[in-house]
Amino acid sequence: MRLSYPGAERLPGAEYLHGHRVADPYRWLEDATDPRTRAWQAAQDELWSLQARDLPSRAHFRTRVAALSEVETTSTPAWRGDRQFFTRRRPGQEHPVLYVGDRVLVDPMALDPSGLTTLDRWQPSPDGRLLAYQISRGGDEQSFLFVLDVDTGEVVAGPIDRCRYSPVAWLPDGKAFYLVRARKLYLHRIGTAEDELVLPGEASYGLEISADGNWLTISAVVAQGNDVWLVDLSSGFDPVVAQLGVDARTALAVGPDGRMYVATTLGAPSGRVCVGDPRQPGHEHWRELVAEEPGAPLSQLAVLDGMLLVGRTRHALSSLTAHDLETGGLLHEVPLPGAGTIGDLCTRPDGGHEAWFSYTDSVTPPTVHRYDARTGRATPWSKASAVRDVESHQLAGRSRDGTPIRLVVLARPGAGEPRPTILYGYGGFGLSLTPTYSSFALAWVEAGGVFVTANLRGGGEQGEEWHRAGVLGAKQNVIDDFLAAAETLIADGWTTTDRLGICGESNGGLLVGAALTQRPELFAAAVCSAPVLDMVRYQLAGLGPSWVQEYGSADDPAQLAALLAYSPYHRVVEADYPAVLFTTFDGDTRVDPLHARKMCAALQHATTGTRPILLRTESGVGHLPAGTSRGVALAADMLAFLATHTGLELRGGVP
Repeated sequence: MRLSYPGAERLPGAEYLHGHRVADPYRWLEDATDPRTRAWQAAQDELWSLQARDLPSRAHFRTRVAALSEVETTSTPAWRGDRQFFTRRRPGQEHPVLYVGDRVLVDPMALDPSGLTTLDRWQPSPDGRLLAYQISRGGDEQSFLFVLDVDTGEVVAGPIDRCRYSPVAWLPDGKAFYLVRARKLYLHRIGTAEDELVLPGEASYGLEISADGNWLTISAVVAQGNDVWLVDLSSGFDPVVAQLGVDARTALAVGPDGRMYVATTLGAPSGRVCVGDPRQPGHEHWRELVAEEPGAPLSQLAVLDGMLLVGRTRHALSSLTAHDLETGGLLHEVPLPGAGTIGDLCTRPDGGHEAWFSYTDSVTPPTVHRYDARTGRATPWSKASAVRDVESHQLAGRSRDGTPIRLVVLARPGAGEPRPTILYGYGGFGLSLTPTYSSFALAWVEAGGVFVTANLRGGGEQGEEWHRAGVLGAKQNVIDDFLAAAETLIADGWTTTDRLGICGESNGGLLVGAALTQRPELFAAAVCSAPVLDMVRYQLAGLGPSWVQEYGSADDPAQLAALLAYSPYHRVVEADYPAVLFTTFDGDTRVDPLHARKMCAALQHATTGTRPILLRTESGVGHLPAGTSRGVALAADMLAFLATHTGLELRGGVP
C-alpha cells in the first residue's frame, strides 16, 4: 500500500535560464526557517520514526555495527624531538583522544560531554612545547583554533575563529605560525590579539614548512590544478613562483637535506617525483627523479637518509617502494601486511631511518606500522586485529562506452545463489575508493549480504586522466560506470534487481540520485546520504562555490545543459521508484540539507509504486561523523532499511 506523505505545495511555473525551461516546484523547501518547511520537516520526522520502528533488523544491526566498531585505532605519530604526538580511540570512546606519549592532551569528551565537539586538526610546534589544535561543535566545521602549553596544559592563545581545517606552519622559535582564516593567509604571533594578513587573496590554501623553518611552501587550488609558491623566510616574505597557471597538481617541500622535492602531475597524469634547488623553484628547473607509472597514481612521498619512499595505488591497491635518493633507482618494495591501503606516511622532521604509515583493508581496522630503512622491513607499531570469514573478489565490467571498470566484492565464503547486495560508489574529486575497514559493510556481509565497491571515473584510482574523464560535461560517464557495475553484478549472478540496493554519500549521494532517476527499474532500494541533488542551484549553498571546477556552473550556458541532463532533482518524473532513504544532518555546512528535502518531496509526489520514500534528519551534527554512537545508529538504520527492501533475512548462526 502506498504511504500517505506529508503535503508539500508544488509551485507552478518555471524560470528560463539560457533558453532552458527550469521548473523548481519545491524551492520554498530551501529555507529551513520557513514555517512551512518546519512543519513539513516535522511531519517527515514523524513518518520516518514510524517506519523505522517497524524495520525488523534494526536492533540486530545496531548491536553488530557497534561490536564491529569496538576496535582500537591509532594515528601515525608526529615527532618533535623525543616527543611523539598521536590520536587514539579505544573501544567505548566516542572520539579519538590526542596524546603526547602516554599523557592526554585534548579529549573532545572532556571539553564537551554531549559528544558534539570534534577535534578537527592539530599541529605541534617544532620543539614540541606548544600545540595548535582546532575544534568545532555541532558539525559546522567552522573551527576555532587554540594553542596549548604541552607541559602545563594551559591554553596560551585562542580562540582564533574561522579556521576551517586550517593548515598550520610553525616558525622555528615556536613564537608564531602561519594559518588560514576565512580563505586568507595570516601570520599569528603568540601573545598578540591581531593576526597579520600576509596574502590578501582568497583561496583554498595549503602550507608546508621545512624542518629548519627556512622555506615555506604555499599552494592554492585553481581549476583542475594548483598554483605553488616558495618563500625563503630567512630573507623576509617574498613568495617566488614554482607553478602558476599550469594545468597540474603539484606538492612541493624542502627536505631535511636542503633539496626541493616535488610530486607532480605536470607532464605525468599519474604523478612523478622531481628534485630541484629551492632557490630556483620554477618547474623549468626541476629534474625528474622517479618517473611516472601510467595507471598507478602517486599517493605518498617521504624522505629518509639516503632513501626516498614512494607510495602508489595500482588497481585501487597500495604499494610502497624505496628508491635511491640520488638516482631514483628502485632499491626494494616495502612488504605490506596485505592487499590494502596505506596512508599518512610520515617521518621525523630531520629524516632519519624510520617512517610510519597507516594500513587498512576490508577486514583489518586501521593500524600503524613502522618501517626501518636499515632492515627494509615494516613492523606493527599499534595494535592490529582482523575479521575472519569474509572473502574478497575482484570483478571486471564494461561501461556503456566500453571503458573497463573494476569492482571489489565482499561476501561470506561459499556463496552460490543471488543475494541481497549493496553497491557503493563515489566517482568524484579525484578521490580513490581503496580497501578500508568498514563496520557498515562487514555487518551486512556477516548477515548474509554482499557488499560491492565500484571504482568509477571521476575518482583517482587510475590517475588524473581517470578523474577528468568524470567531471564537468563528462559526469554522465560516472553514472554510466555505476549502472554498468549494477548490470555486471546481475549478469554474473551475484544479485537480482529485486535484491539490489545502492548507497552513496555527498558526491556519492549525487551518484545514487542520478542512478535511481535514470534507471529506477534496476534497483530495489537506495540510501542517499548528505547528497548534492539540485545541480542548477548547488553552488548557492554550503561549499557549493568550491565545486564549480568539478561540476560546472549554471551560469555557463553549455555547462547548464550538461548539468540539467543528469541533475537528479530535475529528472524526477512519474515512475515506480525503488525504496529510497535520504539521510541528512541539520548542521551540515558542506552540503545543505535543502537538496534532500527538495528531492524527497519530488519523489514522494512522483512515485507510482508502493515502496517508501523517506527522510531521516539528524540534529546537532554535520557532514562528518559526530561520535561513534551516532555513527552506529545511522549505519544500523541504513542497513535495516536496505535489508527490508532487498529481502535480506537474518538466519540462525548470524553473530
